[in-house]
Amino acid sequence: MIKNTDLHEKMNELDSYMRETRGYLHRFPEISSQEWKTREFLKEEVDKLGLPITDVPGTGFYVTLDTNRPGKTVALRTDIDALPIQEQPNNLKGPRKWVSQNEGASHMCGHDGHMAVLLAAMELLVGLKEELQGKVIFLFEEGEEIGSGIGAMIETIEPLGIDAIYGTHLTSFMPTGQICIDGGPRMAGAAVIDFEVVGRSGHGSRPDLSINPVFAAANVLTGLTSAWANQIDVSKTVTLGLTQFHAGTVNNVIPDTAFIGGSLRYFDVEEGHKAMGILKSVAEKTAEAHNCGIRYLDTMRFATIPVINDELLAEIARIGADELFPEKVVEGVQWYASESFSHYAKVAPSVFAFVGIGNEEVGSGAEHHNDYFDLDEDALRYSLGATVKFAINFLMD
Repeated sequence: MIKNTDLHEKMNELDSYMRETRGYLHRFPEISSQEWKTREFLKEEVDKLGLPITDVPGTGFYVTLDTNRPGKTVALRTDIDALPIQEQPNNLKGPRKWVSQNEGASHMCGHDGHMAVLLAAMELLVGLKEELQGKVIFLFEEGEEIGSGIGAMIETIEPLGIDAIYGTHLTSFMPTGQICIDGGPRMAGAAVIDFEVVGRSGHGSRPDLSINPVFAAANVLTGLTSAWANQIDVSKTVTLGLTQFHAGTVNNVIPDTAFIGGSLRYFDVEEGHKAMGILKSVAEKTAEAHNCGIRYLDTMRFATIPVINDELLAEIARIGADELFPEKVVEGVQWYASESFSHYAKVAPSVFAFVGIGNEEVGSGAEHHNDYFDLDEDALRYSLGATVKFAINFLMD
């Protein structure tokens, strides 16, 4: 039996490794589907442990730890990409410990920490190989931020007979060390909104001779506001985040089109599809009232489904985390961001944990995808502990 005291000792031994690894990855981030040097570094770390690596089309790959004893197979996942954001040299408190050296790219979502934790989990579990049974598959997924790698990963791992898949997201809105692994919906599904209101261009001096899509598009926005307030089920919140409105380039020309872009986020799939129907109805009918049309772009689609934790796996993970870190496990945390991790439920029952990284003293706590975002490295051990404890308890049950 693997004792919690032994796990704490091993986690302490790996603490500096995680911090240094996270620091390297933070300094050399690569954006989605361009993580070639990141992959090279990760593979070099895996090679030190002598584990076999299997490439996934693109930049992703997976690693197998086989105890050579019959049992279940558990997969542990990390994302590996950074964001196309130029980070600030300071976080919320002052100068950062680590600063990106790659212009226009940065780990403003914590994926550097995710990778460091999974590598440490791999080393820890390799050290416990003789006390385990079954297999552990370590998944390194490319392009999570744009969903570019999940399809290839799912297709590649489907034949492996995986029994459970575990993932973690470091979260800035929770204090360092807090852990939440509730069952049910955890992160929102997302739909991409990309459409044009189509009119007819003309000279700005004679708007009566053209069909101005700018006014029509402005009324679409106004109509959507009231539709959301009156037609979305108040018990099944769907958020409408419209972030782009583009029309025209000069002051004296009425443009042909006006572009509207953004996203929907939802936890209830049926209500999410209902919301998309409302959006399209409002857009089309409002445009028609202004003699305009609507052109939906190919990129307008349902991009991800909600992350919904398997109840049994969530209980195993929650109990394990509580055993290792008493009084650190909390309940009731949901996040309206979206995650490609949701798709792993197509392969096997899955569970996704939140681990807090917010700490005013070190300047972490800025929102994800914010150029002041940073993480508290003290949180890495909590993520590591929750990860390996779940893997051990699942395999040995």
